[in-house]
Amino acid sequence: MEKHITREAALELLKKYNKDSFHIHHALTVEGVMRWYAKQLGFAEDEDFWGIVGLLHDIDFEMYPEEHCIKAPELLREGGVGEEMIHAICSHAYGMHVDVKPEHLMEKVLFATDELTGLIGAAALMRPSKSVQDMELKSLKKKYKVKAFAAGCSREVIEQGAEMLGWPLDEVLQKTLDAMKDCEAKQ
Repeated sequence: MEKHITREAALELLKKYNKDSFHIHHALTVEGVMRWYAKQLGFAEDEDFWGIVGLLHDIDFEMYPEEHCIKAPELLREGGVGEEMIHAICSHAYGMHVDVKPEHLMEKVLFATDELTGLIGAAALMRPSKSVQDMELKSLKKKYKVKAFAAGCSREVIEQGAEMLGWPLDEVLQKTLDAMKDCEAKQ
């Protein structure tokens, strides 16, 4: 993987274009999930790359929602982000806003988990604990099946991501839940 910007510079760049605490929290969550997956899937040496991709994946969403991942390359290049990372970031909007196809395993993980982190986060807020720590796969699956619940989190994209990875949907749900538990425990 190419040399990339530091995590500190990436966070500063994110905050330049994102002021809403929800968007910043989502970016930090996806960063943590991507770092967890990097370690779990044998890419620990690339954990920073995976994490920064997660951190910056929605850099343009708050200010330019209609140009999501279309405006991102310009903002990222201005911030000193390399082309490999820009490709990885933009690939999570494949088929929705751009034709940048997820190719690397990391890009497929981002594609599959971005929407899912939102759904899991929404499910956690419905729990008395407001936490993922006591959430089990079966309760997540119940929420997942209710299309009106966290309706902005596309089940189609999550399922397409699981298919790209060649993993059963339950495996993607469980691994991402485990990743979010790990992230929350570190906060």
